[in-house]
Amino acid sequence: MRDAVALDPSPLWPFIGREDELQLVRGSLTGARRGIVVTGPPGRGKSRLVTEAVRGTDCARVAGIPQAHRMPFAAFASLLPEPVTLHRAVRLLSGVRILLVDDAHLLDDSSAALVHQLAVRSDTRLLIVVTDGAPVPAAVSRLWTGELLPRLPLGPLPREETAQLVTAGAGRTPEPLTVNRLHRLAGGDLRLLRELLWVLRVHEGLTRVPGTDEWAWRGPVPLTPAVREHTADLLARKGAGERETLDRLAFAEPLPVNVDDPRGAEGPTDPAGRPVGPGPLDLAALERLEDEGLVHVDCQGAVRLAHPLHGPVLRAAAGRLRARRLARSPEEYGPALDAEAAALTALIGQADVRTVPAPVGDWLVAEGVPVPAGYAALRARYARLRGEVREAAAWAREGLRTTVSAPSGPTGTGAEAEAGAAVEAGAELALAEARSAALMSGRHATQATHTTHDPYDAVRLGTPERAAGRLTGVFAAHAAALTHADGPALDRVAGELERRGFLLFAAEAYAQAAVAHRDPGAARTARTRAVALARRCQGARTPALAGLVLGELTARQRQIVTLAATGLSNRQIAERLTLSIRTVGNHLYSAYTRLGASDRAALPRLTDFRPTELRQAQPA
Repeated sequence: MRDAVALDPSPLWPFIGREDELQLVRGSLTGARRGIVVTGPPGRGKSRLVTEAVRGTDCARVAGIPQAHRMPFAAFASLLPEPVTLHRAVRLLSGVRILLVDDAHLLDDSSAALVHQLAVRSDTRLLIVVTDGAPVPAAVSRLWTGELLPRLPLGPLPREETAQLVTAGAGRTPEPLTVNRLHRLAGGDLRLLRELLWVLRVHEGLTRVPGTDEWAWRGPVPLTPAVREHTADLLARKGAGERETLDRLAFAEPLPVNVDDPRGAEGPTDPAGRPVGPGPLDLAALERLEDEGLVHVDCQGAVRLAHPLHGPVLRAAAGRLRARRLARSPEEYGPALDAEAAALTALIGQADVRTVPAPVGDWLVAEGVPVPAGYAALRARYARLRGEVREAAAWAREGLRTTVSAPSGPTGTGAEAEAGAAVEAGAELALAEARSAALMSGRHATQATHTTHDPYDAVRLGTPERAAGRLTGVFAAHAAALTHADGPALDRVAGELERRGFLLFAAEAYAQAAVAHRDPGAARTARTRAVALARRCQGARTPALAGLVLGELTARQRQIVTLAATGLSNRQIAERLTLSIRTVGNHLYSAYTRLGASDRAALPRLTDFRPTELRQAQPA
C-alpha cells in the first residue's frame, strides 16, 4: 500500500464511552474540590473529554503555546486586556466561573503561576490538561502533588468502546478481528486510530466479509505520518547488531532466548529441531534493545518487539533481498502456533480464560495468511467461553476458510492427514457455532437443554438439576447456588467467574442472582453488574439475560421501549397508550440513557422482545 501523506479531512468523530471519567470531570465542577487535572499520553482524548464535560457551560479557555516560555502570561493573552502583574491577573480572572487550561505543560512560568494562584485563592473551577512525558512547570505539577486538585490519569479506550468509535467514525461495522488489530496498533492513541481508518478507506483496504454486513482489514499496515511518528526512535541511530536483531524479530518473532548461551537467541527451527534461516541473535544487542524498551522478553524466555507497530514498519523498510532472507514461510510458524494453542488449551483446562497474548495467530490472520483450522477452532472456543460471541464467529470463519481450501483426495499420507484434520476441525467449528447460536439467541431454550452435551449449559438455561453430579469447581458451585435460589452465593459465583474471564457466564449468574435476592438493594446491584458485563459480550442474548436490560427501566419506560422496538413511531405509541408525543419522547430519551443506546435502532437488539412481552406492553 502506498504511503499516505494527506491529512484526514473527515468531520470530528462522535464522543463515545468514557462515561465514568466524564462524570468525574463534571462532578469536579460542582463538588467540594475546585476542579481536576486530566493527564495522559498524546492522542488519548484528554482535550475532547474536558470539552464534552463543559459543553453548554460558561467556560473560559486558554492553552499553552509552544516556544512561548519567555512571554509573560502568553497563554492568557485573550483574557487579560493589558500587561499586568500576577496579583492584578488573579483579580481580573477571579470572576471566571470555569477555566479550561489545555496543554498546561506548555505554559510559560507566569501563566503557570497564575493557574496555581487561581487554584489557591479564587472560586474559579479549573480543568487542567497535561500530557504525560513532557516537562511540566513546577507550579502546574504542584496542583496535584500538593493535593490542591485531584488527578485523573486517562487510560486507553476499552476495546468495546473502540469498536463503537470505529463503527461511528467509519460508518460501517468492523468485524471483531479487525477491531482487535486496530485497538492493538493504536495503543490508546485515538488520532492514530482515526488516521489509520481514513487511509484504509481512501486506499480501499477494507473488504466486505461474505455473508455479513461487516468489513475486514487484512494485509500490511499503511505507513501514515502518525505511524512514522510513533516509530521514529525505532530506526534512529541503531548499530548494525541492533538493526539486524530488530529486523529478524520483525520477520520471525517470537524467538526463544537462551541466556546461558553467549550467542543469545536461537533462530527458527524446523519440526525436527534443526535450525533454519539465519543463525542465533546477539545477546548483547538484545540487552541494549530491552533497555531502550524496544523488545520484550516474556517469562517463557521468548523475545518479541515491544509495540505492534514496530514489525510492520520494519518489514516495510526492509529491501526485497533482505526481506527474502529473513522471512519465514507460513509452515515455519507451526511450532509457535502449537505453543500458543497449548497455552490456551491449558488455561481452558484450568477453567481460566483471562486475556492472554497470542500474537503469532493474530499476526498471521492480520496479514491474510490462512491459519490451521484446528488452531482457529481453539481460538473460536476460547473467545466463546469469554463471552466474545462475534469474535468467536470471526475465528470460526477463519477456520472454515482453511477447511474449504484443504486438498481433497489421495495426495500422499502427510497431505491426506492434514486435509482430514482440517475437515474434522471445520466440522467441530460448525457444531460449536450451531450450539452457541442456540444459546446466544435466547430462543428454543428447552430444545437446547435437551440436546446440549455440556452439563453447564443446563445451569445457564435455568435447569441446574440436569447437571447434578456432572460439574466441578466454580461451575458446580453455580449449579448449587441456582438450585437453592441463593442470591449471595450466586453473587460470589459471578464474581469468581468474572475473575477467571468468563464474562458472559458471570453476567448470567448476576442476572440469576437479581431474581433470587430477597433484598431489593442487592437485587439492583446484581442487575447493574449483569448489565455492565453483558454489554462487554458483543451483543450476546441468552435466556438468562432475557429481560435483564428492560429490568433497569420503569414500568412505563418498559412499555414504551418494547413498543418502539417493534418499529412503532412516537405518535403511534402515544395514540396506543393515550399519552402525549412529548411524554413518549421524554420516556424514550431517559430509557436510551439507561440502556446505553444512542437511538431507537438499537432497541430490538437490546430488548430482544418476544410476542408475550409485546402483548403485555399493549393496553387491555
